[in-house]
Amino acid sequence: MAKKSDPNSKVIAENRRARFDYAIESDLEAGIMLLGSEVKSLRIGQSNIADSYASVENGELWLINGYIAPYKQAGVFGHEERRRRKLLVSRKELSRLWNAIGREGMTIVPLVMYFNDRGTVKIKLGIAKGKKQADKRATEAKRDWDRQKSRLLKQSR
Repeated sequence: MAKKSDPNSKVIAENRRARFDYAIESDLEAGIMLLGSEVKSLRIGQSNIADSYASVENGELWLINGYIAPYKQAGVFGHEERRRRKLLVSRKELSRLWNAIGREGMTIVPLVMYFNDRGTVKIKLGIAKGKKQADKRATEAKRDWDRQKSRLLKQSR
């Protein structure tokens, strides 16, 4: 039986550039602490996580430089657009992230921000290593070859 699409679950912002610039080793889902005006603004769909990253500081995980547009109806009770937002993960995941950053030289990159099926905002984080220019070219060449191969297979049928 096909799964029904839930009206609550929807993608808010996606960081497409992350898969080009980084080799994603693994990913995890985290909650995010938001103000009311931020959630209202996200429901409208006004956000950007392309230039943002996550960092472990003082035993907590933070989303830095994530943009959520101001909500006009909030007036003076609004929020700062690029404030640091706390990410919610378990202690076990936090220690794993801290080890990956410290020992292995990894980076935590936000991949997707979305509303889950219950209507709460979640963010998918990728534990990644930066790609060199040659790696990016190799990825691009592989993608082009796969596209060309599928075209050839489609024509031969």
